[in-house]
Amino acid sequence: MSKRWLVLVVGAAVLVLAVAVGAMALRGPQVDALVLQSAPLVRSLQFSARVATLSRVDVGSTVTGRVEQVRVSEGAQVRQGDVLVQLESDELRAVLAQALASERQAQARLTGLRSSGRTATQAAVAQADATLRAASASLARVQQLVAEGFYSPAQLDEARRAVDVARAQQRNAQAQSEANTDAGTDVAQAQAQLAVAQAATVAARARLAQTALVAPADARVLVRDVEPGQIVQPGKALLSLALAGPTQLVAQVDERFLDQLQPGQKATVVADAFAGQHFAARVLSIAPAVDAQRGAIEVTFALDAQAPAYLREDMTLSVEVETARRERALVLPQAALRGAVAGDTGTVLVLQDGRAQARNVRLGLRTLDAVEVLEGLHEGDTVLRGGAVQAGDRVRARTVEWSAGAAVPATGALRQGQGAEAGAALTNAMGR
Repeated sequence: MSKRWLVLVVGAAVLVLAVAVGAMALRGPQVDALVLQSAPLVRSLQFSARVATLSRVDVGSTVTGRVEQVRVSEGAQVRQGDVLVQLESDELRAVLAQALASERQAQARLTGLRSSGRTATQAAVAQADATLRAASASLARVQQLVAEGFYSPAQLDEARRAVDVARAQQRNAQAQSEANTDAGTDVAQAQAQLAVAQAATVAARARLAQTALVAPADARVLVRDVEPGQIVQPGKALLSLALAGPTQLVAQVDERFLDQLQPGQKATVVADAFAGQHFAARVLSIAPAVDAQRGAIEVTFALDAQAPAYLREDMTLSVEVETARRERALVLPQAALRGAVAGDTGTVLVLQDGRAQARNVRLGLRTLDAVEVLEGLHEGDTVLRGGAVQAGDRVRARTVEWSAGAAVPATGALRQGQGAEAGAALTNAMGR
């Protein structure tokens, strides 16, 4: 090849390259873009929860004593009134027997006063009346004989003393008879003694009953911290019971998500140890106050069906609550928004006549990675997703596939996410 031909070839190549570069400059760089389409959009929250019961009760002794028998073990189901722990009770049984004997003695005395005692006092009154009449008659005869000179004045004095003694005996008998009536002092005293004895019996019986620790309601034994032979004292919990009732779940949710929660919302729950066994729940209640230290609010969940058999007290669970759903919406990735979002208004870049054009849009439902477009765009519009592109730049769209994916975990113990057609998958790492 001659030198002239070599120059012509090189010149042609340079010309072709220059034309290609010019054409590329006119068309602009390639930028990821997506064609706006309608799709389902779901927003959900994911966080950790624990299994709880309506009430938990610690059972302990109210008296000091030695444990004779423990009749339950951890995990046992008990009925109301079942004896859980029995303390030694021989001494208290003897105290009760003594109290019962004192009560019977007091009762017998009161009964005696009201029957034979009352008869005896009535007989004593009759005898005193007869003695007084006899002494009075004798005094009358002595007075007559003294007046006739047959008796001395000393005998008259003796007859008067006999009348005085008989009258005193009559008053004493009458007083004793009145004391034995229902309103009398002896009966009242006997009644008081009987009441004291009965109270002692009740107290002894109550102390004896305290040696048997019984279940306050239908429950399940969570913790057993007592063994036979152990000396127990008041104030120490020996057993911990979970009272029977509907199983509930309790979660501490970041207060930032409070506006997304309301009673009745559906939830999906899974335990880490049984990852393949999901079950349904619903938001039952939301606490009226926020924990100021943790910045969290307590949310309670109720199960829609019977609790799975594998659930245990305080078991940690992962919960996903569906907080909003759009069956059909224009959905954009959050990354497609340009600049800060002011209220419900944002800005995107769309491809129009080969150039990037800014367009304001009104936004609706938002998740961590997706947002609903209410106004400003239409189905089929091409939205630029990435690249350092400014409004007015020439660009070439490189269409990429995108859909609202699974929930994205947040940092810390709480996180927020959303799901689409396939739903937001729960994982072992969720909420941890």
